[in-house]
Amino acid sequence: MRRPTPLRLLLPLLLIALAACGRVPPNSPYPASERDANTLYAAFAERPKHLDPALSYSSNEYVFIQQVYEPPLQYHYLRRPYTLEPLAAAELPRVTLLDGGGRPLPTGADPALAKGSVYELRIRPGIRYAPHPALARGDDGELLYHRLDAAALGDIDTLADFAKRGSRELTADDYAYQIKRLASPRVQSPIRGLLHEHIAGFRELADALAKANAGAWLDLRDFPLAGIDVVDRYTLRIRLNDVYPQFQYWLAMPFFAPMPWEADRFHSQPGLAAKNITLDWYPVGTGPYMLTVNDPNRRMVLERNPLFRGEPYPSDGEPGDAAAGLLKDAGRPMPFIDRAVFSLERESIPVWTKFLQGYYDRSAVGQDSFDQVVNLGAGGELALTDTMRARGMLLSSPVMASVFYTGFNMLDDVVGGYDAKRLALRQAIAIAIDQEESIAIFQNGLGVAMQGPLPPGIFGYRDGAAGINRHAYTWDQGRPRRLGIDRARALLKKAGYPGGRKPDGAPLVLYFDSMASGPDAKSYLDWLRKQFAKLGVQLVVRSTDYNRFQDKMRRGQAQIYQWGWNADYPDPENFLFLFYGPHGKVEHGGENASNYANPQFDRLFERMRVLPNGPERQRLIDRMVELLRRDAPWVAGFHPQQVVLNHAWTGNLKPNDMATNTLKYQRLDPALRARLREEWNRPHWAPPAIAGGLALLTVLPALRVWRRRLAATAQSGPGPRA
Repeated sequence: MRRPTPLRLLLPLLLIALAACGRVPPNSPYPASERDANTLYAAFAERPKHLDPALSYSSNEYVFIQQVYEPPLQYHYLRRPYTLEPLAAAELPRVTLLDGGGRPLPTGADPALAKGSVYELRIRPGIRYAPHPALARGDDGELLYHRLDAAALGDIDTLADFAKRGSRELTADDYAYQIKRLASPRVQSPIRGLLHEHIAGFRELADALAKANAGAWLDLRDFPLAGIDVVDRYTLRIRLNDVYPQFQYWLAMPFFAPMPWEADRFHSQPGLAAKNITLDWYPVGTGPYMLTVNDPNRRMVLERNPLFRGEPYPSDGEPGDAAAGLLKDAGRPMPFIDRAVFSLERESIPVWTKFLQGYYDRSAVGQDSFDQVVNLGAGGELALTDTMRARGMLLSSPVMASVFYTGFNMLDDVVGGYDAKRLALRQAIAIAIDQEESIAIFQNGLGVAMQGPLPPGIFGYRDGAAGINRHAYTWDQGRPRRLGIDRARALLKKAGYPGGRKPDGAPLVLYFDSMASGPDAKSYLDWLRKQFAKLGVQLVVRSTDYNRFQDKMRRGQAQIYQWGWNADYPDPENFLFLFYGPHGKVEHGGENASNYANPQFDRLFERMRVLPNGPERQRLIDRMVELLRRDAPWVAGFHPQQVVLNHAWTGNLKPNDMATNTLKYQRLDPALRARLREEWNRPHWAPPAIAGGLALLTVLPALRVWRRRLAATAQSGPGPRA
């Protein structure tokens, strides 16, 4: 066996010295060539299941496809409340109301008189698809890759293996084609049932497609849809069977992104499907980015679309946006970032560690790291710790367009009903459950106690003294203050349960159905029992799994429960419909989980849902919210707050709970990032230097012995070896 020479023993020290001379920290997970790249680095925790815009309905998928696909509309990046604006469309849709005979009503007519509506979309000329093999044509003008056989596919494993790519202009026909895809039983879009109710002829098209001959591809251009009219190359009309103002919000979702028929035909070829080269894996869009690497078990990469038209950055926003530097790029063409690399990280600790090292550009702040990052003021305000501020971190803590709530089953014999005693019982519990304390203990203080079902940022939400629930709060020193427990006890006595006792002296026992489990859940449930105990009421927790819980809710067997709702779109209808009588869960299978049924509320809702945002709609919303506060089908809840950190080298960052196509707005300073990475990850050479010195001291005697032996061997000449 060869013995290591002293030079080999010194090799580790030489490598350390070379690393110290490099410009990239030795712990960098990225190649040195990317040191100054205009590339965003982020993490994702769950692999996307669908990238087909007709199928995708999950936020972790929208992170990718919303950068690639362009529906007609989008949400303004900076304005609040959330506002729609044109994206691929040249302007907002022109809406015409129709009478029972399909004739247009005069402009300004009462929407309650209409029986249908038409949305006219004008598409911007000159928008082009990103280069893609599906659109590649030969010199003769024929599509190159639409008749692939086994021989042609022999060397094809991914989309990148196709030699040619092509593009063409976006047209109104592409939007019509995608809407027909939503009706196809082969696609199984999650909103197909919703569109059955609204788009004229949609159900009939779905039936016709179901009866069509089975084959690799159905050319949807051959199937008419009564509610779709392609007027010219850039104009599309969509006719609805009803008045549904919320339809405009669906036009900002990927479901209504355009799809060229060529892409559908290309990806439907059996040989490609066998290699997983499908629309569900490789998006085809007109947006600012292309998905160039789809390896969901490792990383996803978005790169700038070379044919993107250069959409201008917004030139207006909320008060304070200019001072925050959010309008410095007003009017400049986007996107600003060339590339985005998303790495799969299933655990939060590695994400946080790499973020602190500068290897991820942003990170959500979890409970484990909350105290390291944020100081919580006496009034609930958030501020960065000195350590984070010294690093130049940027903090955002938006209130999300969501609500988590405690609700009553209004069909229950004890807590349900609408007489004065039942109202008093629910109002007493609404006061007793200290939601602010719950937020402080279990949410790290991150959340806003619910004053009504509408979260901030949604039209109809009232802030300040005008927005508090006077049945549970008073306004004191510029903030809501919960009414005292004596008020709750008085209401409980009015309900017929003085001191939490029934007329026969037995304790009042209420039942709470919970899906929660684990140590944290136990702590919360113990806390919740104490809230009821303030009134002398016993709360019995009935633990269950999610499937059993849903079954009990459908049957009306739960008494008190907790649930949540995330906005599909930023319209008050999307929250207030949770109380609409015809959407009751038990009787109608709808989303009204409390089975609330108030004819006055229903009449106000039916009027409100068809009105545009304005003073009349606000007045109706105020009356509806006041009814809910009085009747108290929900008695406690909060709007969650998310804390996100970004590094000093990021820019143009404003949380937007509705828009996910936000990569194009963001900026990076790669030079600053590279400098700070080197500063934060500078190796501590003292320990290895000391170890190296000790090793050298050990090596020197051996070196002397080795040299003496070498000299002796040279003098004695060659000879037999032992």
